[in-house]
Amino acid sequence: MPFYIFLFIASSCLLAFSGTMVVDSLISIAKKLKWREFVVGFFIMAVATSAPNLFVGINAALRGIPELSFGDVVGGNVVDLTLAIALAALIGNGIKADSKMVQSSSWFTLLIAILPILLSLDGKLGQADGLVLILAFLIYAVWLFATEDRFHKTYREKQRPIKLWKSLSLLVLSIILLIAGSQGVVSSSFFFAKTLGLPIGMIGILIVGLGNALPEIYFGIVSTKKGESWLVLGDLMGSVINSATLVLGIVVLICPITITDFSPYLMARIFLIISAIFFLIFIKSDKKITKKEAFFLLGIYITFLISEIFLRRLK
Repeated sequence: MPFYIFLFIASSCLLAFSGTMVVDSLISIAKKLKWREFVVGFFIMAVATSAPNLFVGINAALRGIPELSFGDVVGGNVVDLTLAIALAALIGNGIKADSKMVQSSSWFTLLIAILPILLSLDGKLGQADGLVLILAFLIYAVWLFATEDRFHKTYREKQRPIKLWKSLSLLVLSIILLIAGSQGVVSSSFFFAKTLGLPIGMIGILIVGLGNALPEIYFGIVSTKKGESWLVLGDLMGSVINSATLVLGIVVLICPITITDFSPYLMARIFLIISAIFFLIFIKSDKKITKKEAFFLLGIYITFLISEIFLRRLK
C-alpha cells in the first residue's frame, strides 16, 4: 500500500508538472510562429491542458478500465467550471467575459459538457457514441476557426525568447513525462479501487480529475495575473469541450464504457450540470464573473466534495 500511495502522488505530480511544461512550450512556439491569439487561447492551450486527461484515458482504455477516464473527465470538468474559474476570478478581481468568442463558446460549453451524460443514459458509451463525441469536437473546431477574423492580434508573451528547437524539445520531453505519469496514475488507481473496494470511476471523479485539472488552474492563475482574462475563459471552456469530446471519444473508440452501477457517477453528473448552468448564467448576466460569483462557484465545488464523501459513507 505505501508503495502505491507514493506512486500515485509522484505520478500525479509528474502529470501536473509535465502538463505545465506542455503549456509553457506551446506558448513559446506560438510566439515564435506568430500564431493568432484566438488559436492560442481557445484551441492550443485547451488541447495542451487536456493532455493529462488524454494520456490517462488512453492508458486506462488499453488496460480495460475506461471508467477511470469517464470519472476523470466528469470530475475534471466540475473542477474547471467551479474551482479553476473561482480561483482565477478571486486572484484577478473578477474575469471579464465581454468577448464575442467567449459569449458564443459558453453555449458550446454547456451543451458539450452534458453531452457525454446524455449519451450514457442507456448505460453505455459505445464506439458510435465515441464517433458522435469526436464529431462534436470537429464541429466546434471548424466553427472556431471559421471565426478567425474576430482575432487579428498576434499572441505575444513577455518573456526571454527561447529558440524554436528548444521549445520543440521541451514539448517532446513533456509528452514522454505525460506517458510515464499516466501509467503510474492508472496503475495506482486500479490498485486502490481493488484494495479499498471503491468504484474505479469514483477515484477518477474525486482524485484523478482534480490532479489532471492542475494545468488549467496554473494557466488560469498565470493569465489572470497578466490581465488576460479572455485567455483564462478560452482555455477553461476549451478544456471542458476537448476532454468531454475528443478525449472521451478516443477512449471509448479504444474500449467502450459499460456503466452497470450509476451511483458512483450520480452526484458528479448532477453537479456537472449545475456547474455548467451557473457558469453560463454568470457569463451571460454581466459579461463578467465577479468575486461574489466566484465564491458561489467555489461553494458549489466544496458542496460537491462533501456530497460525494457523504454518499460514500452511507454505503
